[in-house]
Amino acid sequence: MPEQAKKPNIVYILADDMGYGDLSAFNEKCPFTTPNLDRMCRRGMRFTDAHATAAVCTPSRYGFLTGRYNWRSVLKSEVIGGYSAPILEAGRTTVASMLKKQGYRTCMIGKWHLGMDFAKTADFYEKEGFAACDGVDYSGKINGSPTSHGFDYYYGISGSLDMPPYIYIENDRFTALPNRMTESSGKKFWRKGPTAPGFVHENVLDEFCGKVLEKIEEYRDDPFFIYFPMPAPHSPILPGPQFQGKSGTNEYGDFVLHCDDVVGRINRKLEEMDLLENTIVVYAADNGCSLIADFNELKQKGHNPSYVFRGAKADIYEGGHRIPLIVQWPNQIRAGSACSALVCLSDFMATMADCLGITLQPWEGEDSVSNLPLWTESREEVRDDLVHQSINGSLSIRKGKWKLEMCPGSGGWSYPKPGEEAEGAPRFQLYDLETDISETTNVILEHPKVAAELRRILTGYILNGRSTPGPKQKNNGQEVWDAILWIREKTEDA
Repeated sequence: MPEQAKKPNIVYILADDMGYGDLSAFNEKCPFTTPNLDRMCRRGMRFTDAHATAAVCTPSRYGFLTGRYNWRSVLKSEVIGGYSAPILEAGRTTVASMLKKQGYRTCMIGKWHLGMDFAKTADFYEKEGFAACDGVDYSGKINGSPTSHGFDYYYGISGSLDMPPYIYIENDRFTALPNRMTESSGKKFWRKGPTAPGFVHENVLDEFCGKVLEKIEEYRDDPFFIYFPMPAPHSPILPGPQFQGKSGTNEYGDFVLHCDDVVGRINRKLEEMDLLENTIVVYAADNGCSLIADFNELKQKGHNPSYVFRGAKADIYEGGHRIPLIVQWPNQIRAGSACSALVCLSDFMATMADCLGITLQPWEGEDSVSNLPLWTESREEVRDDLVHQSINGSLSIRKGKWKLEMCPGSGGWSYPKPGEEAEGAPRFQLYDLETDISETTNVILEHPKVAAELRRILTGYILNGRSTPGPKQKNNGQEVWDAILWIREKTEDA
């Protein structure tokens, strides 16, 4: 067998807005079963302290693809829209471009949400941070699509499934011209926008899955990397008819079962192609569950998507960024293993570089740490600490049992929202996750030295442009951080 053929295939499945507690293998109180994801846990390794770099989707995807904390990009808070300009820098190494240089066929199917440059007419304009649909030339070439960042092939949508345009993109072109405007509300919410003939929101997840299965068959004779960021269970919450009512909770629980079924179809295809043993299949989520799932309704049915963690999508609390992570690789990873080490989605770049014997350059994967020693169980920990971000741009740093949050509340959508914190509350929060995993008691006043040390480490990571060993790098928009740090130096710590 040629040496190249021995390289492991890679299928990376990224769920959109799925909570840690939504998988029955991660949540002993889950009222429904996710059989295909549970089977992945039995075949591979389950990570119980895994995190996205941010609590919302645009930044966490940036972190995964670049191995770099998302707040080093031009996007310092919030997310972007379906018409927004790219935030992923031209020429920056991505997981895809790194693997492509190693002879991999690289493919992305699904939700991009990192911005693209659409062809425009003179009528194009921006409004409230989301570019309006007027003035887009849907017949023109798209710049900055995934094919500009290391992917040989792309088929997907520019943003979330609730963000227009509702038109499939193949490589660097729209596949059709819009012929109508559509919108929806409630759990099925999507914003009003131009929609292509044959684009049916309810069918998108399965159509993407079908494309993934086609590519597995097409690439079977070469090493391949397929990145599949699903549009689900993010809103619009649209479980297929065969899953409706099956979870015993609500439509969101049913949609989780639909996602689980998609994972099963992909693994079965790999088995059929005799590729499963030497394929790394990763399942992760980009952040926690969104409040649109209706947590109160779910709790009445005995389900908490955030498990025992405080908060949800958008929050600095654990429920915002602690995510389910499963890695299945029968040739190398012990079946049924579990890992409690602190890991991050940004670690995938360094992990694959380690797997393939690649030396990352100083400007590549600045915040990526190889998890390969965890996969092979040769080490119990690989990270000293980890930085998180909420939707409003607030940062936190976790080191050991301590977690310092640089905001007085959630920094997101849960109580207390920004501006709604109790009068006189400390400006920052410190939690001992060893004794208080649900982050109920802020102990910053009792442990000022711990808070000061964590703040010192975080400040160093910002100023150095990296959190891993190596020469200093520059953040995009460094002047923003310079201003923030100057202000904090002039104020009290708490």
